[in-house]
Amino acid sequence: MTHFYDAIVIGAGAAGLFCAAQAGQRGLKVLLIDHADKVAEKIRISGGGRCNFTNRDLDPAAPHKYFVGQNPQFCRSALSRYTPQDFIALLQKHGIAFHEKHKGQLFADRSAEDIIAMLLAECAAGGVEHWQPCSVKKAEFLAANADGKNAGSYQIHTDRGPVQARSVVVATGGLSIPKIGATDFGYRLAQQFGVPLIERRPGLVPLTFDGADWAPYAQLAGLALPVAISTGAKKARMAFDEDLLFTHRGLSGPAVLQISSYWQEGTPLAIDLAPGTDLGAALLQAKARSRKRIANELAALVPSRLADAWASQDADWQRPVNEASDKALARLAERLARWELTPMGTEGYKKAEVTLGGVDTRALSQQTMECKAQPGLYFIGEVVDVTGWLGGYNFQWAWASAAACAQALPGTHA
Repeated sequence: MTHFYDAIVIGAGAAGLFCAAQAGQRGLKVLLIDHADKVAEKIRISGGGRCNFTNRDLDPAAPHKYFVGQNPQFCRSALSRYTPQDFIALLQKHGIAFHEKHKGQLFADRSAEDIIAMLLAECAAGGVEHWQPCSVKKAEFLAANADGKNAGSYQIHTDRGPVQARSVVVATGGLSIPKIGATDFGYRLAQQFGVPLIERRPGLVPLTFDGADWAPYAQLAGLALPVAISTGAKKARMAFDEDLLFTHRGLSGPAVLQISSYWQEGTPLAIDLAPGTDLGAALLQAKARSRKRIANELAALVPSRLADAWASQDADWQRPVNEASDKALARLAERLARWELTPMGTEGYKKAEVTLGGVDTRALSQQTMECKAQPGLYFIGEVVDVTGWLGGYNFQWAWASAAACAQALPGTHA
């Protein structure tokens, strides 16, 4: 016997859990399915295990400031109807303590496990049936039934048997971090039903450089410092003031993760390694009063390892500062203030926090997240071509898109 539900939610991550809970609490009969052994692994590992669950500074009226995609304005409706304050209120209801780290980023005080427990409790409050681990083998749309009873519904074939529903919500996430269960299932389902996709690529990801070119900098692996980083020109230019981290293969840290979502292959990055400091003036002042080596004077302005690495690149910089020419000091200052380099690529999905691209927003209703050409099929969260900045924006999109969908789902049981 095939069981019938108002909605089947595929994917028990942030968006899927929240949508199932909200729909269940509206009185809908909901089944939540996920192929992985553990629920919400991405929540569990996010924010250093404390889950950066939203960003207090998000302005729902200006999503283009924090979101990337073919049409960042698409998410305005959902974000304005379910705001960071709404999710904060839910945490407070559950007695979960949290704190702001910086730039509006909110984290659970104790553990990301508290957020997961809250979402599971919300699902339980909505009477959500939860099958996990459970794989979906096939999905089909039943345009007509012999008995006419469930025409216009979907049949989902799982390894626990077939189930039917009036609505199917795809909350399968992206391709990032395959070791915790990421797959392309959501994209394949979209293609099956003729829903267009935007090309996918890793987002919020470390950048790598050619081995030979990177050799002088590989020794700086582990060094972190605040920088100003930018890419692109004129209207396409994007810039961030964040921390940079040197790695053996390239660059990481918040500055690079942020810029990676805007970086286009073959284009350079410009990095100011001493933002807010006039290095040229400082080195000329040092020249007038000091006999120390240039690297030693520079170490008062930038981390000493960085000062040593830069000074070692040119014989003119490997001498006492009072013996250096003004021109040589100006060149050194310029090189540090505008370090230009072109990444070879990224660390790929294994290190990417999110997936850029996905289900084309033009195919979806921004009010409900339902496919315009395929009634009863919804896409929410990361599987959609909406990618937020680092700092809680992607989780807020998960909550908001899930809420918009949950409120719109029709139900015989509601």
